[in-house]
Amino acid sequence: MCSEWNGNYGVLIGTARGEPEFSHENHGEDYYRLTLAVPRLSGNTDVLHLIVSRSLLELCPVSDGDGLRATGEVRSHNNRTGVGSRLQIFLFARTLEPCDEPPRNDLCLTGVVCRPTIYRRTPLGREICDLLLAVNRRYGRADYLPCIAWGSLARLCREQAVGDSLSFSGRLQSRTYLKVIDGVEEEKTAFEVSIMELCPPRTEEESPDKGF
Repeated sequence: MCSEWNGNYGVLIGTARGEPEFSHENHGEDYYRLTLAVPRLSGNTDVLHLIVSRSLLELCPVSDGDGLRATGEVRSHNNRTGVGSRLQIFLFARTLEPCDEPPRNDLCLTGVVCRPTIYRRTPLGREICDLLLAVNRRYGRADYLPCIAWGSLARLCREQAVGDSLSFSGRLQSRTYLKVIDGVEEEKTAFEVSIMELCPPRTEEESPDKGF
């Protein structure tokens, strides 16, 4: 998978949940939010968001239950509406097509660690490391992606300092949790990148997807 990246590359194969819903307009193009269910081998299902242009939807109309393959870039957005997660993570789709292949959830990312890592253990002793990665876009912008590593990878990641470059393959995942708001428990959904394998950094010149 890492041979495919250009610093921010993802492939998702799953099943559409519901119909596309209008998200926003930018530079004369309408964009839609699409929910994709991607089962894991464990039996759990990640419920993930895509942002898809009208142009792609005209080429690949989507209905509830359709099998889809999307490729694109992982992006973040600060939600200031007060509805839903504060930090929203999604795949900005560059391609979209019908697909009946098995589920797939693969990412390759290169970025810079932008805050001190947090290393801890679960009550059962499993090691976890949380880090925040800044992944540059073109035109001087960056996406800030919460990442998590487990076990031996957690030990490697905790050694990363702010400003260090990190490259890895992983998956985009959703996680539900309960939050108490005004004395009432509400179920919330968080999105994060799970680190599966650390990779050597690659330059733009080495990437087969240069210009993606």
